[in-house]
Amino acid sequence: MQLSSPNHPLLKKILTEAPGTYHHSVMVANLSETACDAIGANGLLARVGAYYHDIGKTVRPHYFIENQLAIKNPHDVILPIQSAEIIMAHPYDGADMLKKHKMPKEIIAIAKEHHGTTLLKYFYYKEKETNKQVKESDFRYPGPKPQSKESAIICICDSVEAAVRSLKEPTEEKIEEIVSSIVTDRLQDGQFDECPLTIKELKIIHQTICSTLKGIFHSRIQYPEKEAN
Repeated sequence: MQLSSPNHPLLKKILTEAPGTYHHSVMVANLSETACDAIGANGLLARVGAYYHDIGKTVRPHYFIENQLAIKNPHDVILPIQSAEIIMAHPYDGADMLKKHKMPKEIIAIAKEHHGTTLLKYFYYKEKETNKQVKESDFRYPGPKPQSKESAIICICDSVEAAVRSLKEPTEEKIEEIVSSIVTDRLQDGQFDECPLTIKELKIIHQTICSTLKGIFHSRIQYPEKEAN
């Protein structure tokens, strides 16, 4: 509970240096805690872990889209492999910062594991346009894969929040589609192979995240108007 206080120096650091990342982290915390509670995992650990999972982005905040307010995207002027190296460094930069602040090992693990060994698809395919010999391994996070249920849930919620935020007009169907696509992609990519999540729990997580998001975006969801009789 102490670590979840907005007055914690590291949370203040995210808020002042990477405000977009701070807002993203709070949203991921809400989604993750609810999903953990639904399957009997540790909701408080997930909430606190989510608050700090992207602390590494404060090293180079403007290279992350949520912090690019009224500035040009710096990725437009560097090579895709350079972009990938900068982005893929943030889980490990974060873990180092958390170690220095003597944070609990569970929080450090979440920061390190929340991208597992996933592929940075955007920059991988961008590189592939000009370099047919590109190696997929150069565009994959080094891992480790999520080792706990809480870490795996944050891995899902992290991607879901970013994807749903980019929707101009969120509908219930689009939200369902995004959550389903991300859960399936992570499962097929083997990201949950080293954590104790079951298929049954994944279904509950999927349903819970969808319900929570529909609640958050309720006022923005467009419903079809009834035709006049």
